[in-house]
Amino acid sequence: MSLTHESYAALSAGEIAEAVRSKRLSATEVTEAAIARMELTEPHLHAFCTPAPELARKTAAAVDAARAAGEALGPLAGVPVGIKDLVATKDLVTAMGSTVYRDFIPQDDDIAVERLKAAGAVILGKTNVPEFGYSGVGHNPVFETTRNPWNTELTPGGSSAGSGASVAAGVTPFAIGSDGGGSVRIPSAHCGLVGIKASMGRVPLWPGCRDERYPGVSSWESLEHIGPMSRSVSDAALMLSVIAGPDMRDRHTIPNDVAWLDAAKDGVLPRLRIAFSEDFGYLAVDPEVRRVVRDAVTVFESALGCELVAADPGWDDPGEDFWGLVLADSDLAGMRAWLPDRARDMSPHLVKLLQARHGDEMLTNANMARKKLCNIAAKFFGQYDLLLSPTLTVPPFALHMQGPEKTDGRIVDPAAWLGFCFPFNMTGQPAASVPAGLTKDGLPVGLQIVGRHLDDPLVLRAAAAFEAARPWSGVRPALLDKLEAA
Repeated sequence: MSLTHESYAALSAGEIAEAVRSKRLSATEVTEAAIARMELTEPHLHAFCTPAPELARKTAAAVDAARAAGEALGPLAGVPVGIKDLVATKDLVTAMGSTVYRDFIPQDDDIAVERLKAAGAVILGKTNVPEFGYSGVGHNPVFETTRNPWNTELTPGGSSAGSGASVAAGVTPFAIGSDGGGSVRIPSAHCGLVGIKASMGRVPLWPGCRDERYPGVSSWESLEHIGPMSRSVSDAALMLSVIAGPDMRDRHTIPNDVAWLDAAKDGVLPRLRIAFSEDFGYLAVDPEVRRVVRDAVTVFESALGCELVAADPGWDDPGEDFWGLVLADSDLAGMRAWLPDRARDMSPHLVKLLQARHGDEMLTNANMARKKLCNIAAKFFGQYDLLLSPTLTVPPFALHMQGPEKTDGRIVDPAAWLGFCFPFNMTGQPAASVPAGLTKDGLPVGLQIVGRHLDDPLVLRAAAAFEAARPWSGVRPALLDKLEAA
């Protein structure tokens, strides 16, 4: 089997692992194709802030040596993967988009990274993020701005920006993202990918937001999830089958009682009662997003036999309270200590957040608001099996902004475009973004599928069923055709 970077980019993670195990491909062949793909696309996309081709070659050689010695190979043997630069890697710089940590190499791998390595995955490098993940886009003070493969003048979304761009460009079949307010789902929607945030605690997270020694790194604890970004539901499930499961180092982890691969293969749904909300009753939504998502959700009724009900979840906009929770999770004293010397080198929106003084009642009100939101969600999901919505209020927008200030004729907060995502970090429910279709300008739009707390299997089944009814695998950015033809 001859492998070029073009033929490599068409393979799924599952297909690569099977080809390596069956000796139709070597891990080294796969890795060299991935590196060639990275070298082709990086000048245009800047997905990788810290490429690691030599480390990848060394890992691939170890996989091939283990196979030659007759050793059992892991489920991800030889599969290239990108690791978001907010996720700790002990042998690679983890800069988190900040000048403070420009040369920081953690002492430990994140648990998810440990598990990917043990499964035989080949880390191709670290993928770019906004500073400490405090926004939903892909620029920071340290590295080149990450660009969207669908239109390089536009953002890929964030904060898992580089992970989204790399997977959409075929550099890796999947990548690790983290999601404290939508950061797996946001770039998945903007890049035409599948992104899954499992229930809070399914995937353990350590050291990351639980290492108190490192201000900025130690943020988002009560909101953060780690999850896969991929080009298919089956590859997302494959990664989850490796990285999910409890670990004593993360006090929030829960038992892993999900048969991830089986759930993704089961494209048949029972007759579910599904709620669909275009705007949650308060969000300004771009008309093209409404059009694409309205058309997409009809599949659940016409092709999958479900009952579709127009229904808003019933809470008020929790945006201010969400940011109160972020602040309560942050080491404000530690981060503010940087300001006298480093403010000019930090992202302006982060400096503004740190310089503001936040009253104690803002933080306690945020916690009360989360309790209220969780209670409303529990009642709502007592009536419906799933909730469908747009993933984001807008299609991809221009680089170097935090978000549109006007949507569908309404003046909005620059963070309002994230309004469909972060409520489910507050509740900890499972949520996926799957490709819904393209705007008239050829830009991807995501459909969000939200399940009851701990009902991850149904979210996966629904995503797989939708994917089977609305195949997306042949749709890809035109940039890739141009680069391959050059």
